Amino acid sequence: MTLAKTLLALAVVLMPIEPTFAAQNDSRMIEIYHIAPGKHVEFLKLIAQYDEANRQAGLPPRELYVHSDGGSWDFLLIQNENADPAKQALVDAALKKLGAPTGAKFWVAIRQAISEHSDTVATGPTTAGDWLKKLEN
Repeated sequence: MTLAKTLLALAVVLMPIEPTFAAQNDSRMIEIYHIAPGKHVEFLKLIAQYDEANRQAGLPPRELYVHSDGGSWDFLLIQNENADPAKQALVDAALKKLGAPTGAKFWVAIRQAISEHSDTVATGPTTAGDWLKKLEN
């Protein structure tokens, strides 16, 4: 499955997201991961730490999608692109308390678990009609 088809399928999946989630921030970071051989559990444990930090800060966890058929990716994550600075400070404090790697240490930790990744920012969820209304303004 090509990246374009993956993102199109993702757009369909995102449509039913609760309005409260969408109201927080209409930009999403979509990350597609190819995991290094034998590193799936290590990757998931790392992401679970970051989800726990979000939870402690009152933010939702990342949405995780696990590959089941088609393309060559393993995991797809969706999260809000930006957090409120006050919430981000709470996330940072939670990460420190959890002993999770941050900064350059995160960069090294995540790359030990993956062989490749791509990410993109998308706006939504929306409908074709609502997007057309934006174009009218």
